[in-house]
Amino acid sequence: MSRPTAIAVVLLIAGIAGLIAWWRVPPPPLTSCPDGGVFSLGADGVARCDEGSPLPAGQAMTLKQKFDCNTATADDFALVPGVGASVAAEIVASRPDGGFTDWQQLDAIAGVGPARLIALQGACEFKRE
Repeated sequence: MSRPTAIAVVLLIAGIAGLIAWWRVPPPPLTSCPDGGVFSLGADGVARCDEGSPLPAGQAMTLKQKFDCNTATADDFALVPGVGASVAAEIVASRPDGGFTDWQQLDAIAGVGPARLIALQGACEFKRE
């Protein structure tokens, strides 16, 4: 057997073995819910765990999903690029009792300017019931 033929045979065997391994090994889950439940994507575009409980903000952002601005903690807001811990704490402290209803309420918070508002609009949304 010539050297080029031997190389081709080895590559063919390696490719077949790779396909078999890919076919037999299940893909890992994209994320998991805190209680080990299964996540789903609601009609509103929000990823949720099991019976409607939302994914933690970090997992939602990893899946390029939006988290709820009205239930997010300061730690959740601090995960948004460009929003630091102090602005995140100010957002939570300034949140109205009924929750935010429009983006102007967030824009009025000290430390939230045009760039941070755009980042927040991309990361979270207001829960719609």
